[in-house]
Amino acid sequence: MEPIYVAYFGIVLMVALSGIASSYGVSFPANAAIGAMKKNKGAFGQYLILTALPGTQGLYGFVCFFLLKNYLTPGISVMQAAAILGMGMFVGFVCLFSSLRQGQICANGVAAIGNGHNVMGNTLILAAFPELYGILTVAAVFLLRSLLGPIM
Repeated sequence: MEPIYVAYFGIVLMVALSGIASSYGVSFPANAAIGAMKKNKGAFGQYLILTALPGTQGLYGFVCFFLLKNYLTPGISVMQAAAILGMGMFVGFVCLFSSLRQGQICANGVAAIGNGHNVMGNTLILAAFPELYGILTVAAVFLLRSLLGPIM
């Protein structure tokens, strides 16, 4: 198998898993928002912010693709391709679980706001914890990219 195919598989995992993660992650608070609007329609802006938050992990996978795309050349070495595969799995799975858990936190916040509790700020703070790990994947890929060596 050509190394370029291994690298492309890593990129596919990176972008696809983080995108799937975001689509599932935003669906939890979106579903909660639909139910919460029955009780508290005036908090739609808060529901919208909490619903959009888990969608950022999909962007992180896309950013990491841009950090690595110049290495996707026919002259890529086996080690570079394996490293890109590893980074793709790393970013994809971390963003997958980060977004799902963040979506659950945001959904609970939406439900509480719908019941009249003033928890928007607290929910944002708590939802930032899983977000941090998605951000760390971008930082790790940025740093690990320098270990890949020169672009062929």
